[in-house]
Amino acid sequence: MTSRTDRDALRRRVQQAIDAHIQGSRAALAEIGDDIAPLVDSVSRLLSGGKGLRASFLYWGYRAAGAADSDALVRLSASMEFFQAAALLHDDVMDRSDTRRGMPSAHRAVADLHRSRGWAGDDARFGEGAAILAGDLCLTWCDELFSTCGLPAEDLVRGRGAFDLMRTQLMGGQFLDLLESARGWDGLDLEARIASARNVIRYKSAKYTIEHPLLIGARVGGAPEAALGDLSAYGLALGEAFQLRDDLLGVYGDPEATGKPAGDDLREGKRTVLVALALDLAGDADRDVVESLLGREDLDEAGVHRLRGIFADSGAVEQVERMIQRRVAEAHEALDRARQQTAGPQALDGDALAVLDDLVDASTARQA
Repeated sequence: MTSRTDRDALRRRVQQAIDAHIQGSRAALAEIGDDIAPLVDSVSRLLSGGKGLRASFLYWGYRAAGAADSDALVRLSASMEFFQAAALLHDDVMDRSDTRRGMPSAHRAVADLHRSRGWAGDDARFGEGAAILAGDLCLTWCDELFSTCGLPAEDLVRGRGAFDLMRTQLMGGQFLDLLESARGWDGLDLEARIASARNVIRYKSAKYTIEHPLLIGARVGGAPEAALGDLSAYGLALGEAFQLRDDLLGVYGDPEATGKPAGDDLREGKRTVLVALALDLAGDADRDVVESLLGREDLDEAGVHRLRGIFADSGAVEQVERMIQRRVAEAHEALDRARQQTAGPQALDGDALAVLDDLVDASTARQA
């Protein structure tokens, strides 16, 4: 499975597992009645797209342990997509995002339904409440799919600790993101600002996107403990590169490709590494512009364009690109170390490591 075609084939299998679980859950909810449909539909719409990266990393972590492909493994991999869906549903509420994957975000779509039906109460609060419940439902389904995927119980036990750690740390990372936006960076120098932004990256994105799914798969597959260090180093480095790229795409990306309007992160006032570097490198006048425009909900396209220019002209974008390439190199180096264990009980599967090598570029492409 080293070609793009084969990666797409895995994604289709994961999608089939997602659809099957949602369909089965609709049956479980049937006794409540048709009124529950908007809740389940919001999850189904969200999970009808996406790159399936987290599922891929779990799958190839398992295969790196030398374990075989199976439909049960694909179902286990699909549990990661439900976990991501929970994070996205909650994140969109917290960030008040209007769109996700080119569609209205779940809370906006349900608010529109509320208005169109003429129901009582505040439509926005209704939509937000429904999206929070949909996210909670995804957390439940993530756990169900993990536990009932069909792999032996004794194998799943090996990955349960990493699975639980992933879910716990992401919630901490989400809160950390809220906290950093609320208290700001006043009094912090560049080093402290970058450290703060990277800490959010690690716990809100990098670990649950790559490192934890990879380690869950490897542990369930029976990888020896001594082989996990290199996989962890790969996952952390690539996870940070992935999020740094995502931060650039949040400012410069094509909305047709990213599924979200460019500039949303700027309106939300996200304290990213890109912003930290721009505030340090820009001249006084441009720094004042960044500080005055960042976080404004009414930021228009002209304002977004002006901030883009400052970020590029200051050299901040170039420095973020260099950071991405350093993390990419670290990820490749970690896999090289893993390859050196070519024989014996500590060895990981070479073909699976080759796919993980290919996924470095797929995860950090300049366009998403």
